[in-house]
Order: sequence, then structure tokens, then C-alpha cells
Amino acid sequence: MSSTAPETAQGGSIPGSRRPETASRPHPAVRALRRAAPALGAFVAVRLAGLLFLALWAHHQDHGVWPILARQWDAKWYLGIADHGYAREVGTEGSNLAFFPLYPVLVKAVAAVTPGTRATTGLCLAVAASFVAAWGVFAVGDRLYGRRAGVLATVLWAAFPVGLVQWMGYTESLFTACAAWSLYALLSRRWLWAGTLAVLAGLTRPTGVALAAAVTVTALLSLRRGFSVRALTAAVLAPLGWCGYIAWVGLRVGRWDGYFAEQRVWSNEMDGGRRTLREIRQLLVRDSTPHLFLVLVTLVLVVSVALFALSVRDRQPLPLLVFTGVTLLIVLTSGGVYFPRARYLLPAFPLLLPLALRLSCAARRHRVLVLTAAVAGSVYWGAHMVLVWPGAP
Repeated sequence: MSSTAPETAQGGSIPGSRRPETASRPHPAVRALRRAAPALGAFVAVRLAGLLFLALWAHHQDHGVWPILARQWDAKWYLGIADHGYAREVGTEGSNLAFFPLYPVLVKAVAAVTPGTRATTGLCLAVAASFVAAWGVFAVGDRLYGRRAGVLATVLWAAFPVGLVQWMGYTESLFTACAAWSLYALLSRRWLWAGTLAVLAGLTRPTGVALAAAVTVTALLSLRRGFSVRALTAAVLAPLGWCGYIAWVGLRVGRWDGYFAEQRVWSNEMDGGRRTLREIRQLLVRDSTPHLFLVLVTLVLVVSVALFALSVRDRQPLPLLVFTGVTLLIVLTSGGVYFPRARYLLPAFPLLLPLALRLSCAARRHRVLVLTAAVAGSVYWGAHMVLVWPGAP
């Protein structure tokens, strides 16, 4: 009996024919983006809800939303660097050496070839980076605990109490994007990608040293299982961004400790946590009418420590523990101003993974309740942070 299947006598396909599954297989990046689509859609929904609430509240107070997001507080400093460059002395009026260079350099470069002001460019870059960051948060959660946990981690990151900063002219989104994908590269043993992204993170924020530590420690420990030129290269490469900027500041101002002297001018030197404990005691014990935003900052710090303990209990991979641990150490032991501490922890997204993991196993109604409360809180606190709190976010 003759066969009607389109095969040769040897069982292969007829010459010139193509296997349907091979012909229609999309590019790996496209498949990854499709897998992350629910997380990115949820991220957009949370951020748009926050933006809408902010717009309504700001309109009621006769404030414009665009200046709040694009030109105020730290955004003003970054735009000043993009416009006029860095100061040449430590501690002079308008000294901006405490701010790392990658974001203002990108603003200046992109604004040179696009229409609109540098403030608009900076805001657009931050928003674009937030999508890359959200994708990276999902990718890490998905790789460790599955798709549902990845989506939940992304939603929780979007609903961070000060998550509005993700869509402001700040560096948190850019830094989180570098950190998330560097950690993902470490988990998948893509050493050169991990090291390169750590360099970029080290040029973005002071806490880039935490990511450099995660990459270097992980890469060096991997050498125990066998020598790898790429792992060794990543270990050496990772700190170069952060160290390079510190060295450049020293050369610019003519003193080896120039950057740290600048930090002292901004009252950001390390004090072993004395300032943090003093502020917490003042807010929770002595002050009968503490400002609500400072209470929020305190709660974020306390909960972050508890989540780190859960991360250790869950035996998170070493690079995530090193990154979040060093970040927490820097934030808690800083003697600088207290009110931005919650924002400083925004890039430490692995702290949210224990909660995402537990929510992924919880009943649906419990997940809905927790996520609804988190989103509602983020929507309110984001607007409160920029419209009620008198200081910078």
C-alpha cells in the first residue's frame, strides 16, 4: 500500500519542503518578550494608575505634573550636569560631584539627536528604562520560581510605596535595569554580560558597588569548579565603573578622597547606623506627631530587613543575597539624610521575591487582596511623596 505522507523512501521530508514548527519558531527574544507580556502589562497598569491619581490630585492643587516628574529635586541636578558638566571643587555652591555620570551623559547624548528639551528626554529615558527593569525583574523571578512568581514580583516592584520614582527623571529605573539583567546573567552564567552591566550600574548610582560585589564574589567562587577566563574577566570588570568614577572625581578636584569629601558635604558619610537608629527611635517613640512619609520610610526599612531574612531562609542564590545585603548595609549604615532611604531600596527587587513566592502559592482571593492593597498604597504614597511631603522624594 502506498503512503500518502509527504516523505521520501528514507523517511525524510520531500526536498524543498520545510518543517512547519521550524519555519514558524520565533526568535528567542520574541519568545521571552511574549512570556513577559503579562508582567509588563501589569507594570504599565500600576504605573498608569499612579500617574492618573497624581494628575487628579495635582490638578486639585493647581500643580503641573510634568515639572514634578521631569525637572524637580534630583532631576534638576542631573539636568544641570547634562547642561554644564561637573563642578571642579569639592563643597562649592552647586557642587554636583556626588551624582554619578551615566544618566546625565545619556540625557545629553540622546537630546542631541532628538526633538524636545533635555528634561523631556530625561523623563523618557527613565520611563524606557523602567520597562527594561520590569522585564528584568520578571526574568529573574521566572527563572527561579516560575512565571506566576515572576509576574507577581514585577507587580510588587511596580507597587513599591515610592514606585512613582520609576517614572521620574531619576536614576532608579536605569540602575534597576542594569542590576536585574546583570543578576539574570549571573544566574545563567553569562559572565561578560554580568560584568559589563555591573560597570554601567557602577556609573549610575553609588550603590552600584553592591552589584559589583555580587558579580565579583559569584564569579570568583565559580572558579573553584574550574577555571574560566570569562568568569575571571567579569570579576575584574565589575567594579571598574564605580571605581572609575571615584578615581575621576579625585583627579578632577586634586585629592584622592575627593568623592568621599563631597559625600561629607552632603552629609552622606557612613556612621555605622547611628543616624538610622536615632531617626527610628525619634519617629516611633518620641515624636507624637511624626510626618506620615517618614513613618512610611521607617516601615519600608523594617520590612526590608525582614524580607532579607526570609530571602536567606529561602536560600536565594548567592548573587541576589550579596546584592541586597550590601545594598541594605549601605542604606542602613549611612549617616546621611533619612527621608530618601525608601527610594534607595527600590532597586533591591530580590527582597520582593519571598513575598512573590508565597503569593504564588496562596489562594486567588488572598493574592487579589494583597495586590490590591499594595497598588492602592503605592498610588496614594507616590502622590503624597511629591505633593504633601515638603522635601525631595
